[in-house]
Amino acid sequence: MTLIGLSVSALLGLLAGISVGCIGIGGVILVPALVYIAGVPLHAAIPAAMAGYIWTGVVGTRVYLKHSTFNWSSSLPLWAGAIPAAVLGAVVTTRTPTSILELVIAALTIVSGIQNLMRRPPKEQFAKKEFNLPKPLGICIGAATGFLSALTGTGGPAVLIPILFWLDVPVLLAIGAAQGIQLPISVLATTSHAAAGTLHLILALVLGASLSLGALLGAKLAHRLDQSILRRIAATALLATGILMAGKIIVHSF
Repeated sequence: MTLIGLSVSALLGLLAGISVGCIGIGGVILVPALVYIAGVPLHAAIPAAMAGYIWTGVVGTRVYLKHSTFNWSSSLPLWAGAIPAAVLGAVVTTRTPTSILELVIAALTIVSGIQNLMRRPPKEQFAKKEFNLPKPLGICIGAATGFLSALTGTGGPAVLIPILFWLDVPVLLAIGAAQGIQLPISVLATTSHAAAGTLHLILALVLGASLSLGALLGAKLAHRLDQSILRRIAATALLATGILMAGKIIVHSF
């Protein structure tokens, strides 16, 4: 890659990292941005982005842990489901038409965004420091997140946050859990890409640095914003992301 291409990729990674750290949504648009703006080949963009998400997961989880908005006991069932499901998703990714699954995820994000823009969650919800899902439900949600993320390349937060919002999980706790879910999914995906020889190491390092810096800034910003405002921002981002995903699918179908 050229120096200009790497510089543009770094800027895109920084912006995506801020979005991921603040509202949990942003990684889903990083790969298209790398391809269409920075001119990175698709087969290089996906592995490098997945490697970068390891660092957004580390940085974001650390900040949310510091503010007590990431809870291990709530997240471990999600991880337990996500890890084996991500492996399965990686195995079947070349055998399944992803357009249908992407359309399902797009519909989920649109509905979740509209729902959260139209209703007002109870104020006492914002004071909570943990959420307690039944372990079987948490494992199932984690499995769906891991499988769909590995299969479609959309990233863990883009799948998990709409589900947690739907279940009325407080906004910061939902985003905190989404920070953590990136870790097992991105590590497994990156290991797979590295073994296959498709990981562009320099691009991965550039994205890792820029994404992690952005995630740090975004996570700190999230804890300074009013949570009702943050929830509206996240809901709007969900709605916009779902519309963009649906639009991409429609364009590619013609």
